[in-house]
Amino acid sequence: MSAHPVDPARVVALVVGVEAYAAGPRWTLPGPVRDALRFRDWLRSTGVPDTNILLHLAPAEGTGPVTGHRGADHETLRRTLVHELPALQGDMLWIWWGGHGVLDRDEHLRLYCADATETDRRNIDLESARRRLSSDVLPGFENQNWVVDACQTFEERHRPAVTIPDGSLPAGQRLRIHRQSVLLAADRGQRAANDPVRGQGVFSDILLRELATLPGGPAPDPEALFAAVRGHFDRLRAEGSHSQLPTLQLHRPGHAEHLPAPSAPPAPRNGAGPGRDRAGVGLVRVVEALLAYPLMSDRDERQAMVAELDPALVGRMPRHAVPRTDVLGILRTLRRRPDGPWDLYRAVTLLDDDPDRAAELEQALREFLAENRPAP
Repeated sequence: MSAHPVDPARVVALVVGVEAYAAGPRWTLPGPVRDALRFRDWLRSTGVPDTNILLHLAPAEGTGPVTGHRGADHETLRRTLVHELPALQGDMLWIWWGGHGVLDRDEHLRLYCADATETDRRNIDLESARRRLSSDVLPGFENQNWVVDACQTFEERHRPAVTIPDGSLPAGQRLRIHRQSVLLAADRGQRAANDPVRGQGVFSDILLRELATLPGGPAPDPEALFAAVRGHFDRLRAEGSHSQLPTLQLHRPGHAEHLPAPSAPPAPRNGAGPGRDRAGVGLVRVVEALLAYPLMSDRDERQAMVAELDPALVGRMPRHAVPRTDVLGILRTLRRRPDGPWDLYRAVTLLDDDPDRAAELEQALREFLAENRPAP
């Protein structure tokens, strides 16, 4: 980033948080609006004027009153990216986006807009947007920080009924002046963990807490920010809490870099061998896939799910009010039987038939069971 302090009045931010989608309640994602508002508040605290913050939100029902924002539908967001941003002046640009995403077959991250449906998954192509804002259509804004808290699961895993529509944006002549840093919540093929109980993205929460401590005002060093965030996730992975790997893409004049290469797996603890260490990762993925279901954050709905399981096993289940702890106890009890985890899959998908969540849960269970299969 710039070696000189950045005038907050010369900082502009596009802040997007999408919780509710036209596809219906199965797509609802609690957290992105709260995260976006926290990021806006951080910008304000550094002196960035409200008029420089373009806030686009799609709050879910029950989020609470939110005012002073624009829509997060495709047409509105495209108009901001294509027409409004180029008309502004500044030195530093922030792009913040929280919501659903998918990695297409061309390795482009597609970010779903609020008007996306099962048959028309309206989206913004992140790579196309990045290229547009590094071309001559955007005067100034040589320093850009992008933060994206969205999944990068593979498109084919979700088995969409129709192809994803084009989400590209028009770009101008390429320039060699922009310094773009793109911080992504997860690596390719991974989900971005969300905490439905606290209503926030795990990546966003960690990043926002780090922003509050870093020097640099509204323009902190993105590599220092990433190192701090990645350090948190490395510790969470070592504890078996999360498996996602945040990544950083650096685009500089004449240079592009993707940081870092995935870390080596943490050393086994308490004498655990390689098989146990791998199994821990699989267990984490299943737990995260289960917690992605909104019903898991409601104790009564979890009980309705458990009622679909074998009473003989249910009687031995340790239950807990905290969703993550409860899910762990349920899963550990069910895996005592070969088909137990699949009984859980059938119960969950009976109550919530969302195909994307079902596909991720199925893949997670297969990985988990393969890792726990006895060695020949």
